[in-house]
Amino acid sequence: MTEVAVPAGLTTAPGTPPRAFRFAAAGEGNPQEGGARKFIKLAQQAEDLGYDCFAVPDSVGPQIGPIAALGALAVATDRIRIATSMLANGFRHPVVLAKEAATLDVLSRGRLELGVGAGWLADDFHAAGIPFEPPATRLEQLDETLTILDVLLRGQECRFEGKHFQVRGVRGAPRPRQGPRPPLATGGGGPRMLALAAKHADIVSVIPPSTRDGKMLLSGITLDRTIERVKLVAAAAGRRFAEIELNWTITAVIVTDDRERAADMALAAIDKGLHPNLEVDVTLSAEDILESPYVAIGTHEQIADRIRRVRQLTSMSYVGVFPTQMEAFAPVIPLLRHE
Repeated sequence: MTEVAVPAGLTTAPGTPPRAFRFAAAGEGNPQEGGARKFIKLAQQAEDLGYDCFAVPDSVGPQIGPIAALGALAVATDRIRIATSMLANGFRHPVVLAKEAATLDVLSRGRLELGVGAGWLADDFHAAGIPFEPPATRLEQLDETLTILDVLLRGQECRFEGKHFQVRGVRGAPRPRQGPRPPLATGGGGPRMLALAAKHADIVSVIPPSTRDGKMLLSGITLDRTIERVKLVAAAAGRRFAEIELNWTITAVIVTDDRERAADMALAAIDKGLHPNLEVDVTLSAEDILESPYVAIGTHEQIADRIRRVRQLTSMSYVGVFPTQMEAFAPVIPLLRHE
């Protein structure tokens, strides 16, 4: 196994072996996926395909409720880990969330990964009549939530007096199966969010920055910008950086023998505005697309080689894919397993 070769500024010790790859699929249980009844089958399929984790997002839109859904998966699956990616912090009080998460960890026999974010989809908050606070306030709230969760998910008593939350003597119960607690995950694309993730999280999701209305910035998908975001995490984490697992999600998987042609087609689709959730703030080349960690183009072997290269340059090792990409990406998993 080769050592990690990361850019200057990252604090991986010389000779440190790379973190083993892990792979996550996801599902929402929305009508396009066949609704709640097919949700469990989708997770079971991910388990059969060799994925390590199955994650559920959080929205008031047409999807299943993530906490109840993971409770079902806890008994309907055997090996695959279950995760939230990411719960909107403003939807739940951290004391209540801690109890739900601990229960899920017990029911799943220690397979929970708890992802919590600051909340980014303003429309969800507005539709539900929940205040959508300014970014700085949401970051303060998330900082306090993760502090409280860290205590309660260890089964300890929490006494906390914060600006947004006050906890006056609650002991975490039930005691989670995992020790010292289930892993906490959070992430983002901006410096303040990444610094917060580096402070608290066991798993940091490195995502492209987005606009205020939730559109992903095209400039953020490039390899160079991704390396910059990882450096921000490393600088904020200090010595703890070696303990953090870095995650990213591939937004498109295109299996083809002609990588260059597929990249040109992807650029043409961007130019035509066929990606409504994308803010086109730069002009990219086909090479930019092919090097992007967030796009996987080529044969399965070429995609595997590219993912190895991404890990070498960034130390990111936890790969996520969207539900529609799950089967297309699955043959890559055995090519990278145990590396």
